Amino acid sequence: EEKKENAPGNRSGRRDEAEEQALVLVQRSPLPDGEDPGVLMVMAMQLGNIVDSILVSGIIDIDGMTAISLSLPVLYFALIIGFAIGVGGAVTISVMLGKRQIKEASGVFSVCMIADVALSLIFSALAPVVSSPLAHFLAQTPRLEELLMPYIYMYLLFTPLINVCILVSNVVTIDNCPKLGASCLVIATVVNLGLDYFFLKYTSLGMYGAGLSTVIGYGVGNFVLIPYFLSKKRMLTLNLKEGLRQLRMLWQVVKAGASQVSFLVMNAIINAMGLIESAGYGVAQKLIAFVMLIPSALMQSVSAFVAQNFGAQNYARIREGYRKSIFAGTMFCTGVFLISYFGGGLMSRAFTSDPAVIKASHLYIQGFSFDCILTCYLFSSIGLLNGTGHTFPVLMQGVTSAIFVRIPSALLLSSIAGATLFHVGLAAPITTVYGIVFFWVTIVIMKRRKTEKALL
Repeated sequence: EEKKENAPGNRSGRRDEAEEQALVLVQRSPLPDGEDPGVLMVMAMQLGNIVDSILVSGIIDIDGMTAISLSLPVLYFALIIGFAIGVGGAVTISVMLGKRQIKEASGVFSVCMIADVALSLIFSALAPVVSSPLAHFLAQTPRLEELLMPYIYMYLLFTPLINVCILVSNVVTIDNCPKLGASCLVIATVVNLGLDYFFLKYTSLGMYGAGLSTVIGYGVGNFVLIPYFLSKKRMLTLNLKEGLRQLRMLWQVVKAGASQVSFLVMNAIINAMGLIESAGYGVAQKLIAFVMLIPSALMQSVSAFVAQNFGAQNYARIREGYRKSIFAGTMFCTGVFLISYFGGGLMSRAFTSDPAVIKASHLYIQGFSFDCILTCYLFSSIGLLNGTGHTFPVLMQGVTSAIFVRIPSALLLSSIAGATLFHVGLAAPITTVYGIVFFWVTIVIMKRRKTEKALL
């Protein structure tokens, strides 16, 4: 019987059965793309921060609430790893399960866990060194610095615990345990809020207690996820060997997660500013989607034009077309900039009649509108590199700009005293300037190498 069971034919049958089960799993999953748990994570973090602020303000003082608000740029930056790898990993794994690539999906899960823990440990190691300088940089008074330092320290020190919870809760939602992924976040938030009150009211821990309650909350969230690893229904397994084989997929995972993380964190930043700002941002995004149609179309046309002429080895025509696309696009988009900057409020009236929302929308569009002038160079460069087969620099620019430029700049600009949506909107042109410099350096390196593809 044992020989029959281990026969090659039977092993193949068992694999087919497992693959069929994986396909049914993905089809039935209510959260196949990982976006809903990502939204839930941001909501849970926001709720925790809001209640932290309320409790600290009521039990300590208003400076404690200000300290929590000032800590958000650091906290979001530390947790970006969990968001990017978690959301991107869930997307990539979901696609693989749909293709019945169970072994490869398990490898991606394993490499995501390895990368998540390894990168998070860097923040833990830096916590004793950078917490005090960061608090000094962000705080405006010695009192705020005194309150801010322990809160930042606790978050950075236990970043691995928090990021693992974020990663696994994303993955379990597409591996037959959607309710478990959502419930772990809810439970983590409830525990956080309960311990917040206890530590602040009945102990002398102060801001250490506020940070510790969040850490313990995510620790309980990780404990709630243990049944997933014991479940026989799960498709994914942790396999170090297969994870190392799938290491090349890590870039794809980060790429898939970066844009979604940027979207989620930007919404979190705007929502924290107030209801009117959130509504104004929503209106502005509708207008921006229309305004950016021309640069997006330009990028696609440049890519197709370059690819065709690159195949024909007509490099002079590529250079000419690339430069003309930048010039013509910039001239046209300068007009779009003027219309957006001065007429953003008028355009916003097509979506709302509320004066406060119209003003908020106009402010964001004014800050964002500078991007119209710059983005044609960026998008033309993306089209050029894609058309000539240089896709890796495009991938690097997309990931690094979303995670290391757009989000941090938006967080810092929103933390300025008296900040409005105009300041947050400036994060877009700042990110584009980074992209322009990135691609300019890339093209210079291509020139110096003088390879066949280095045609500029």
